[in-house]
Amino acid sequence: MENLRRWSRDEMAARVAADIPDGAVVNLGIGMPTLVANHLPEGREIVLHTENGLLGMGPAPAKGHEDRDLINAGKQPVTLLPGASFFHHADAFAMMRGGHLDVCVLGAFQVSVSGDLANWHTGAADAIPAVGGAMDLAIGAKSTCVMMPMLSKTGESKIVERCSYPLTAASCVSRIYTDLAVLDVAAGGLRLRELVPGLDLDGLRGLAGVPIDGD
Repeated sequence: MENLRRWSRDEMAARVAADIPDGAVVNLGIGMPTLVANHLPEGREIVLHTENGLLGMGPAPAKGHEDRDLINAGKQPVTLLPGASFFHHADAFAMMRGGHLDVCVLGAFQVSVSGDLANWHTGAADAIPAVGGAMDLAIGAKSTCVMMPMLSKTGESKIVERCSYPLTAASCVSRIYTDLAVLDVAAGGLRLRELVPGLDLDGLRGLAGVPIDGD
């Protein structure tokens, strides 16, 4: 599997962006999900929300045109779209907790076959907890998606039967975007939606180590 073709981060981000419906209000989690902002389809009105108090975020600025006062929750420079607004941090969380977000896209350490999410702490004694607003997003958004590599740096599947890391939220994830496949979390378990060219379903099951239904 060393020569297996994998989708790049930008390809993954474009795949996520293609699935976001017109008119959606969306929060992009810190890390890999922030790339989605750079791949939103033209002609589709998607309003990006950040938990530090911005609605109407645009893509990353061109190099040399960064504004230090315009950042997302991960402290990365961003741009503003026409009609963008600023508000208090508490109001941003009220939007998250009040069910006003249509979609959130989060990174993860682990996702279980039943949609449990673990993305804030590995449980290691020297790890730095980084929950941020993930708990609020995971249960507050109408749809929670995860964007992550299929395998960890040590080659272990990040999709598991049961999360061994502390949970962010239970049964919250509806779709998983990885560098090898796109999977839906259904009532009966995981269902394959799309597979990277060169990999078949049996190969994916072998890598993931969990049951996955095909079409």
